[in-house]
Amino acid sequence: MHIWNYLHGRGEFLAFLTYQHASLAFQTVLVGTIVAVIIAVLVYRLPVFSALTLTTSRVALTIPSLALLALLIVPFGLGVIPSFLMLAFFAAMPVIGNAIVGLRAVPDSVIESAKGIGLSRRRILFSVSLPMAWPVILTGIRVSTQMIVGVAAIVAYVLGPGLGSLIFNGLSRLGGTNSVEMAVTGTVLIVVIALVFDALLVLLGRLTIAKGL
Repeated sequence: MHIWNYLHGRGEFLAFLTYQHASLAFQTVLVGTIVAVIIAVLVYRLPVFSALTLTTSRVALTIPSLALLALLIVPFGLGVIPSFLMLAFFAAMPVIGNAIVGLRAVPDSVIESAKGIGLSRRRILFSVSLPMAWPVILTGIRVSTQMIVGVAAIVAYVLGPGLGSLIFNGLSRLGGTNSVEMAVTGTVLIVVIALVFDALLVLLGRLTIAKGL
């Protein structure tokens, strides 16, 4: 009953925090994905650079998010900017690896056939290579989204937006009134956001992945 008592009268406030959290996650994954695909397109044909980029993207995921956030506070201060940069950085990492792998997996015979009918390199990239690599790229985006929705709670440490403030305020007041309810509510809402985003990405895959891929 305590959780329902806590929720009563706080619907608008919780909806606002949920919107902030979902919006921050969506925007950072979108920016991270665009940057990741651009980097992958630039390096996937270069064996040394693609291998180095793959390794770097995997190693980068081992960087503690709080440490990176603390470093970003120095030039950018508290608030949205360091939060956004940290999340966009981590959002790009899984997508870079998948994009490189997906683009390199496109059969050479398909590329040669496309060249044989007179398609330019840019046309081949956008009409052949990227569509064929899209299922693998989308898998990376799903992994990235799930990770970012969870990691986004940490930005509360630098006064960033979202549900993290609810969780950390509850934990800091543990033993006080509504402390557990605050932490549980924030955690549950983050899980809900993650599930909704994943369902939307599954739907996107069904709508955009050609049959046979």
